[in-house]
Amino acid sequence: MNASPRTADALRSALAGLLDGLPPSQAAQAVERLIASYRGTTPTDAPVLRDRSDVAAYAAYRMPATFEAVRSALGALRDAAPDWRPRTHTDVGGGTGAASWAVAEAWEDEPEGGPRTTVLDWAEPALALGRELAAGAFEAEWRRARIGSALRLDDTDLVTVSYVLKELTEADRTTVVTEAARAAQAVVIVEPGTPDGYERIIAARDVLIGAGLRVAAPCPHSGACPIEPGRDWCHFAARVSRSSLHRRVKGGSLAYEDEKFSYVAATRFPVAPVVSRVTRRPQIRKGQVLLDLCGPEDEGLSRTTVTKRHGALYKEARDAEWGDAWPPEG
Repeated sequence: MNASPRTADALRSALAGLLDGLPPSQAAQAVERLIASYRGTTPTDAPVLRDRSDVAAYAAYRMPATFEAVRSALGALRDAAPDWRPRTHTDVGGGTGAASWAVAEAWEDEPEGGPRTTVLDWAEPALALGRELAAGAFEAEWRRARIGSALRLDDTDLVTVSYVLKELTEADRTTVVTEAARAAQAVVIVEPGTPDGYERIIAARDVLIGAGLRVAAPCPHSGACPIEPGRDWCHFAARVSRSSLHRRVKGGSLAYEDEKFSYVAATRFPVAPVVSRVTRRPQIRKGQVLLDLCGPEDEGLSRTTVTKRHGALYKEARDAEWGDAWPPEG
């Protein structure tokens, strides 16, 4: 499912020209410093985003990728609960609001429009820029709050926590996820698609299940993850258009890149998870497609081969993408 032209185009327009007046070398240096911070150990007693140049560079560089990753996770939640409509949304550690843009896009075609959003973050420069970027696109309250053990949330329909847990201590992660589970009807958590990002997602998944929520996606069930710890990790990919800043910082000339992410979506209301989910890029070979799947709790991980003899299912397999449900509906 492609992003809605209205919201996706509005985000691109909001980001266009954001770095006007900021020397390219300064923008690139800010991005490189931020990347180093996020890949290393970030202190939890100070925001990573320190000033306007940091925030502008971060928004131009990271918002499109975060938007696409969260949009993909929300799409899986919507597939599992197609009749559910959140009326309120809290974006924990939302920074400049990329996840909030994704939430606005997910339900923008509803007669009542998207949910009322509250963005919480401890970096005032990020909140200020997020408010500026979202003006005229969707309604949101931008509120400064420390994301940690003292966090208290108002009851809400949906909580998103995207690319935040790495910045927290283990104790604060547990507290934040526990509070999200207490306050919300649905919780969506997204982390980088790295082994340690997946470990944080699995820990959060355990907290959500322990709090009485059921997994809507990506897992087909709420039982134990079948992946043996340390041997592999569950992650997916979202296609992101690369800006000129991306190309300056990372090099290369491709117009896109794939954002790798791990996520969990869990709810307090009934959902219909997929029967199985494609957990790797399908391998298309002559006359056959190999699909790596995570299936029902009693089946775990498996590989299935779909050949021309399967008729219409073979075409579906050739069109299948990493992260899709399998078998396709119908």
